[in-house]
Amino acid sequence: MAIGDIIVGIDIGTTKVCTILGEVNNFGQVEIICSTSYKCNGLKKGKIVSEDDISLSISKTIKEAEEETGLRINSAYVTIPGKYVTIVENSVTKDVKDKFAGITQKDLQNATTQIKDIEIPDSQIIADMVIHEVVLDNGKVVKDPVGSLCTSFIVNAQVILADKEYVRKLSGIFRKAGLEIDGIVPTTLAERNLVLDKNELHDNIMLLDVGAENTDIGVFEGEKFIYTNTIPLGGNHITHDIALVLAISEEEADKLKKQYGLALRSFIDNDNEIMLNTCKDENRSKVIKSSELIEIMEARIEEIFSLVNKTITNQGIKSRINNVVLTGQGITNISKSDVAGKIAMNIPVKISTGRAISTVKPEFRTSYALVRYIAARPLAKSVSSKIDTNSKENIFKVTLARIKEFFYS
Repeated sequence: MAIGDIIVGIDIGTTKVCTILGEVNNFGQVEIICSTSYKCNGLKKGKIVSEDDISLSISKTIKEAEEETGLRINSAYVTIPGKYVTIVENSVTKDVKDKFAGITQKDLQNATTQIKDIEIPDSQIIADMVIHEVVLDNGKVVKDPVGSLCTSFIVNAQVILADKEYVRKLSGIFRKAGLEIDGIVPTTLAERNLVLDKNELHDNIMLLDVGAENTDIGVFEGEKFIYTNTIPLGGNHITHDIALVLAISEEEADKLKKQYGLALRSFIDNDNEIMLNTCKDENRSKVIKSSELIEIMEARIEEIFSLVNKTITNQGIKSRINNVVLTGQGITNISKSDVAGKIAMNIPVKISTGRAISTVKPEFRTSYALVRYIAARPLAKSVSSKIDTNSKENIFKVTLARIKEFFYS
């Protein structure tokens, strides 16, 4: 990474678009310059249903960010749901050009170029590459191989393929908003370093991000990204169920979900009575027990975890997962959701306790995680988004007229 690089990260959600501008400081950390959001209804169940709506929302967040910072933003990184991603393993053995000088950046550049040389289906394109391991000829695994003395080395990596049609639509959306796409990153891959704590980064972990309409799955074996997908269920489905079963408004259903949020009836302390204020039945002031409300929530939460369990079982990776970490506004505010997950999947489940996660508002966590992920890319020459400014007093480093890549090309 380069000190002073400004990175723009955009997360397109079901209910809003969230944008973060971050600058890499002298300590290699990301400082948030600006965060903006705008409502968006262009994405449903992970599918783009209105390119114009998404483009408008992106434009609104960018315009607000530009007004706040005095910068001109010309490009940004963006997340992509797991359902549009395929992970391909690849490994390359590379001879060192000068064994007395050790591994050089040029050696790594050549190795990563070879890693990308894989057969790609017509329906997909390369979106990213994750190097999880570099092994020297003596068997030693190194994190930063540059300068290591050896005659050859092995690079083990995952090539991230994205659905070509989805990327085509994203490109059109950004073009309408007057932006270029710097890069596309799977949601859970971006979130990993923010959501997981230090010990979990080295464990076999499944990360579940439960959003409004979708649950994104990411499975990691230490640094290795082995699987991602999307389940088309989220927190809004719990709200819809409450509104439908109790015949009340969505607004009241959401309020009750937040007020009495509990994932399991067995943890009810007092089965209180609840007055329904918007009931559509003849008796508009219907009274129910809190257990009736929680029963509705429990059923949908169980379904979400059951579908995740079915997915990882069918993929043959369930036995490789040691722990599950929950994040996302769709479920983490519902008490005992981790216990419900453990019961449904028979794997230990916990709510995320990553140290950095509490420093950012929940709605901006994914876009902030994206910026942090980009800033930490180990082999990138530059990660800065394309930013223009006329201010002589601006403290940010400006990189002009460049299309960045995640890795050497």
